[in-house]
Amino acid sequence: MEKKNFVTLVVGVISVLLFGIGMCMCLLPEWNLFNEGVIVTAIGAVALISLGIVCWVMAGKPVAKVNWKIAGKVIYGVVAALVLGIGMAMIMAFEGMMIVGLIVGVVGIVMLLGLIPMIKGFKTAE
Repeated sequence: MEKKNFVTLVVGVISVLLFGIGMCMCLLPEWNLFNEGVIVTAIGAVALISLGIVCWVMAGKPVAKVNWKIAGKVIYGVVAALVLGIGMAMIMAFEGMMIVGLIVGVVGIVMLLGLIPMIKGFKTAE
């Protein structure tokens, strides 16, 4: 294993651990560490994004041109996944939010299902 690959592996693992622990801090009310969890999660996310950029540059790849159509689909997918996740969190972490969380989760699932025709498109029968 090359040195740069090992360093990338170690930094990636540390970043994911920070992100995961931060999410646990946010979502477990017993810990009472929501604000600190947001900070730890943000540090983990920034480290992961930075690692991706550094790996891209180290590989010598050219700067990618932004395809706004694909970027819009990715943003929609992220928002849909977040809506589904918020629904799940409402069900699991907050008391008395079962029905609202279920509705929000179903909306997230429908949004994610909307990605299929958005990406693949519709084919007409000939």
